[in-house]
Formats: sequence, C-alpha cells, structure tokens
Amino acid sequence: MHFLSFYSTFVSQMSKVIYNKYDKKRIGALPLVTFPGRIVVVLTEHEAEKAVRYLLSQPIIGVDTETRPSFKKGQMRQVALLQVSSRDVCFLFRLNQLGLSPSVKQLLEDATVPKIGLSLRDDLHSLHALGDFEPGRFIDLQDHVREIGIEDMSLQKLYANFFGQKISKRQQLSNWEADVLNDKQKAYAATDAWACIMIYEELMRLEQSHDYELTIIQEDNERDSAA
Repeated sequence: MHFLSFYSTFVSQMSKVIYNKYDKKRIGALPLVTFPGRIVVVLTEHEAEKAVRYLLSQPIIGVDTETRPSFKKGQMRQVALLQVSSRDVCFLFRLNQLGLSPSVKQLLEDATVPKIGLSLRDDLHSLHALGDFEPGRFIDLQDHVREIGIEDMSLQKLYANFFGQKISKRQQLSNWEADVLNDKQKAYAATDAWACIMIYEELMRLEQSHDYELTIIQEDNERDSAA
C-alpha cells in the first residue's frame, strides 16, 4: 500500500465521525447516559449561597431550566427549576419556591465562570420573568456547533452525534412544580445541564485538533424537494 494511502486510511480510522444532521431514528438504539455525579436540591437562600459559592469556584458550569408544561391554550407558567452543574455536582434550584434570590441573581450575573447552555435566549427570557438581572458570561452551544458544520440544534441529537449515547427525554413534560421532585426528574434535569459541559468541551477539542470527519446527510432535503 502506498504510504499516503495508508496514512489517509489511518487518519480516517482515528478521526471521530460526526454528522451535519443526526437521524433521530438511530437514537433509540443507543446506550442511555445519565449524570454520574451528586445531585443537590436547593430550597432556601442559605442553601443557594453555599451552592453558588461552590459553582463560582469551578472552571466551567452547565445550565438549563425546566417549566411545568401547560396543556391549556393561552396558559403560561413561570420557570420552576434552574439546574446548574459542574462536572461532578449538579444543583437543582427550585425557583418556584426560592424565586430569583440574591444568590441566584449573583450566579446569573457572574461574568467570570463560563456558563454553557442550549437555546439560552429562551432560558434567560423565562428567568427574567422572575426578576431583573444582567446576564453574565453565558455561552450558547447553538452558536458554536455550526462552526464545524452541525445543523441539528437539540441537546439529545448533539449528544448522540458527539458521543453515541442517548439522553432520555421522558421526564421533560413532568410536573416541575411538584412538592418533591422524584429521582427520575432529578436525574433528567442534572443530565441536561451536565451534558452541556460535555458537548462544549468535546466541541472545543475537535475545533482545536481537527480530529473529525463531517458526514453530510442530505436525505431530508431530497425528500422535501420531492414532496
């Protein structure tokens, strides 16, 4: 085998294959991933102070929110949960009980620690409904995955694309205003926040190393054109 051909084959085998569009049908067969760390529910301002102190000592954190779904037309609910995770610990701030407390506001306005999320405009809009604050250092994954050619914007598809694992969405429409969150809700919320860190760090690695191959999927476009 010619050296250049061998080298090209070797590089191809070593590179990560990612897709501009990830087939949702493939996700069901993937192994399930859940947050592997400790989950702490935050109900009071005293607990929030300790949580924020820890989170702002971390090099990077992931953020997400949950709102109780409304099944009545025109009915809007306020955001009920803010989940913020380091690589090892995720804090679930019960905003429906805590509100936009001073510590929560401090966390949201912090300009030092990068806070990674997905579709952050929606999250910040919901949080602003609880009170005024000036958003600090937030990084939206949707603004960066396009840089390497990925078109899918959902967290589940992004995680499957990067890691070949499935994030369950079964708890998404559960009651986030319940008096006590169950273990499945806690795991779901923590996984979403933590996954933002994992995706961002892998994205940064791929951008720096160029150790990936982008596979272009055009079936959807062709199907749309034929319709």
